[in-house]
Amino acid sequence: MAVGRAYKPALDRLGLTYPQFLVLQAIEEQDGRGITAIATRLGLELSTITPLVRRLEAAGLVTRERHPGDDRQVRLHLTEAGRARWANCGCLAEVMLSRSGLSVPDL
Repeated sequence: MAVGRAYKPALDRLGLTYPQFLVLQAIEEQDGRGITAIATRLGLELSTITPLVRRLEAAGLVTRERHPGDDRQVRLHLTEAGRARWANCGCLAEVMLSRSGLSVPDL
């Protein structure tokens, strides 16, 4: 994936992979989003998202919370550390756009 390779140097400095970055982005867009919703949003299989979430949870960046009315549903939330890491990711899109030599309308 060319986009992932382009982001790699910046994400390496943040200690994230491109798929982990995408999961953090999906949670940041909608805190409390479910794992299935994230998989759908990213066009990935649930079996791909689950290990990514486990690694993000082990790194202290996200927490899982069971839905009070349905134990089968798991909601994901950014921790304070996750919000701080995301804040450091904020300028990646601008950096990548700058490196591409394209303008927003050209995309």
